[in-house]
Amino acid sequence: MLIVIGGVEGAGKSETVNLLNEWMDPRHIHTHAFPPPSDEERERPRMWRFWRHLPRRGRFVLFDRSWYGRVLVERVEGLCAERDWMRAYGEINDFEQAMVAHGLVVAKFWLAISKQEQLRRLNAREKTSFKRFKLTPDNWRNRKKWEAYEGAVCDMVDRTSTQHAPWTLVEANDKCHARIAVLKTLCAAIEARLDAM
Repeated sequence: MLIVIGGVEGAGKSETVNLLNEWMDPRHIHTHAFPPPSDEERERPRMWRFWRHLPRRGRFVLFDRSWYGRVLVERVEGLCAERDWMRAYGEINDFEQAMVAHGLVVAKFWLAISKQEQLRRLNAREKTSFKRFKLTPDNWRNRKKWEAYEGAVCDMVDRTSTQHAPWTLVEANDKCHARIAVLKTLCAAIEARLDAM
């Protein structure tokens, strides 16, 4: 199973990843967080850096950020041309379809919070000494682009939520509700896969 967690800053991605790592057998789950691509990765096809980390049979891999950066961050920040992020939708769908055809279960979650809740969480980070390290000037700069990111997320979900790899949109203003929703969806996906075997 491949699990992809996405959301704006403050939506609870890291906490969700940590929760899943705590609740699952560490022998069978591995987490990958992807920084900006290296020079070597830029010289190869876009999906190569992710393909190398796909799980083998009987394992779980959790991606904290993923190939969706092309149609979100790179699109909004102008880090690639429009033709590149427009082409990425088809590449993403083909990539995920190939994974599913190979027997992987792809579970994608978008943790959605309101702009007001994001502000509350960012302010709380600023006031909490052990969370301050997570707050950078980029968080505030990106917040000013809320509408641009919101449009990019809507396009992403519309163009890449497919029958073989649907998005699960999780209302995450309430963290407890969000965690339960993610766990229930994962359990249902695993049960459906076992029933199909």
